[in-house]
Amino acid sequence: MSAQFPAHLDLEEEEDLEVFSKNTSLTDGGPSSPSSMMNQYREEEEEELFITVDHPESHVTAIETFITYRVMTKTSRSDFDCSEFEVRRRYQDFLWLRSTLEENHPTLIVHKFVMKGMVERFNDDFIETRRRALQRFLDKIRDHPLLRGSPSLKVFLTAQDLAPHRKQTPSLLSRWGGTVKMLSQSLRGVRSRPEEFSLMQDYVEQLSSKICSVDKICSSETQSCTQHLSSVLIPVLHDYLLCADTLKAVMKRRDNIQAEYEAKREAMERRGDQEQQEEEVQALQEKVEVCNSSLQEDWSRWRSSMRTDLKTALLSTAENNMQHYEKCLAVWETFLLSQREEGSEQKEEDAP
Repeated sequence: MSAQFPAHLDLEEEEDLEVFSKNTSLTDGGPSSPSSMMNQYREEEEEELFITVDHPESHVTAIETFITYRVMTKTSRSDFDCSEFEVRRRYQDFLWLRSTLEENHPTLIVHKFVMKGMVERFNDDFIETRRRALQRFLDKIRDHPLLRGSPSLKVFLTAQDLAPHRKQTPSLLSRWGGTVKMLSQSLRGVRSRPEEFSLMQDYVEQLSSKICSVDKICSSETQSCTQHLSSVLIPVLHDYLLCADTLKAVMKRRDNIQAEYEAKREAMERRGDQEQQEEEVQALQEKVEVCNSSLQEDWSRWRSSMRTDLKTALLSTAENNMQHYEKCLAVWETFLLSQREEGSEQKEEDAP
């Protein structure tokens, strides 16, 4: 039997191997029941909370390099001391918030933001992709009827220094022990799980399998599309980019030949010894004419060849792109159709 560890142990990068612990002062549970929290949310639902993640900055220390993001908060909620807050947070801080929310609300769905398969953690594309993922994460929490009122979220948005809150935690070994206990319990299973949760489990497993298939197919097609660009269109573009540089050099050499001819002719006219230099000037003039003629012919051939090559490459790329998007569209249509059919079946089951 294969075993999977709980998702909240998903510590993906070197910079993310942080000891997370439970801050008892931030516990979101306690005497407040879910119903009372929902009532509180309804009372405050008209109050606004806007969160923006932007302005990444690189920080280099003696032991590490990391990126921080500015987190701007504007709110009209009465439980906040001010209407605007500005803090800087690194990726580990977001992981701390997610981990704390998962620990305090083990049966709520906390949005994940880990990006797998990306290794260049300090280039601009990765930083922007991560920023968008972190923005979506906070948006999901803000829009959640229970998580938006979490004391952990409030501390994350307002505290200038998170270190004191993150240090009030048990050791990683303690977390690991709790995880092993949860794992052993999950392997034993439950004896009388309510049917609705069994159906939920089956649905999630099927959904995960379907989305994984869609991802694999679309990723494969995208890779094929990228390979086509790399092997068909990009080489042609690079080839003619180099040809353009070659043409500039040819034009310069032609101009040099003409300049030499013109200089000789002007010198001959000034000195008046036309008979002595006439042969030399005539030879240079013929050389210019030959250069002009050969360049004109080559220019005509080059333009014709360029148009043919670019047209062929662009048409091939367009056709390949159409096939790529048609295949991806077919996969998504099949997936959405299956979801629609499952929804119809669920409605029929729920009907009296």
